[in-house]
Amino acid sequence: MNRVAVIIMAGGAGERLQPLTRARSKAAVPFGGKFRLIDLVLSNCINSNLRKIFVLTQYLSESLNRHIQDGWGISSSGLGDFIYCVPAQQKLGAGWYRGTADAVRQNLNLVNQREIDHVLILSGDHVYKMNYLQLVTYHKMKNSGLTISAFRVKKEQAAGRLGVLEVDQNHRLIGFEEKPVEPKTMPDAPGYSLASMGVYIFELKTLASILRGDEEDFGKHVIPGIINSNYDVYVYDYEKENEIADFSVIVKDGIREKVLVDKSRDSSYWRDVGTIDSYYEASMDLVGVDPLFNLYGERWPLRTFQRPLPPSKFVLGARINDSIVSDGCIISGGAVWNSILSTGVIVERDAIVEQSIIFDDVIIEPGVRIRRAIIDKESRIRAGATIGYDLELDKRRGCTVSDNGIVVIPKGTDISRAEPSLF
Repeated sequence: MNRVAVIIMAGGAGERLQPLTRARSKAAVPFGGKFRLIDLVLSNCINSNLRKIFVLTQYLSESLNRHIQDGWGISSSGLGDFIYCVPAQQKLGAGWYRGTADAVRQNLNLVNQREIDHVLILSGDHVYKMNYLQLVTYHKMKNSGLTISAFRVKKEQAAGRLGVLEVDQNHRLIGFEEKPVEPKTMPDAPGYSLASMGVYIFELKTLASILRGDEEDFGKHVIPGIINSNYDVYVYDYEKENEIADFSVIVKDGIREKVLVDKSRDSSYWRDVGTIDSYYEASMDLVGVDPLFNLYGERWPLRTFQRPLPPSKFVLGARINDSIVSDGCIISGGAVWNSILSTGVIVERDAIVEQSIIFDDVIIEPGVRIRRAIIDKESRIRAGATIGYDLELDKRRGCTVSDNGIVVIPKGTDISRAEPSLF
């Protein structure tokens, strides 16, 4: 019997993802055309046969709650399977959640009332595939009070962004820094740091014991404090231990073929999409013939809510290259290259969309030019307008421009060709 409960932290505001998180939580941000970030971790849970799931919400949770209710009604609480959205309820005072550890502390009653031995705590907004049962097995084999899943990243990628772990030769945790400016590197890989993935599995008794204090956050308080305690803490090497052999379907010479996906690529992929640039890069990893992160596997399916839309169609000489196009799109004489179109997007004649991410129900009128942009849902780009060609003009329109020059247009924006008025 599986005695593991899952707690998914999905209440983050995602301030560095503004304006994409202006009207939604970080976990509800669209990804890959038809998914949301929360779908990836929920799919990991279901594929790992972990079906006792609590999703802790707080910031702008309406769209996330609705998405889970509409798209994830695949379990039966009567049989012990469930996905429950749990809002912040001020259980321990007048304040809301002060951090990840405080959020779990306020909801320990959810797991204490059930036949649970271990608690798996996950971030609801990272991009990866993981067989959590392999982590559970490793955790039990080590007889660990806490096991942390870790991923190797370049030192500069970890600086100021990720928690960095130190381990001994037996993978026991001996040091931790939360988002250090100068991350420590690995002895066997000087240019790389061992980063926490925000994936923790606790023995329930250990979790309940360490949360008796007033710790607010796992990264800032709990993990540093537990290192020199009496609890055994180990690190799970995600790239080494996690294996998901999967099959992808391709079409070659008009014949459908199954191709074994290289698990060393797909299964070792992990991205923290906490900034506009990292989100854009992870999205661009999806397009192309041999994507770094495979959406098309059969043995590790990704689930989501499906809008009842007709198939997409390309008419009047529409051209599509190296792109993902979701249901309900109409490309009418335009050109789309190296881009991702979510559901219901319309691209009209002579419009060009390149290296861009277009969310649901965006209308792109004739003659528009868009490059290296993210356009949030229900926006309209008027005939002849350009986006991504003059970044100063884009800023004057009220768009956000990232450090790497990615233009982000907020939800429901109407962009015209004319220069915006100063008055």
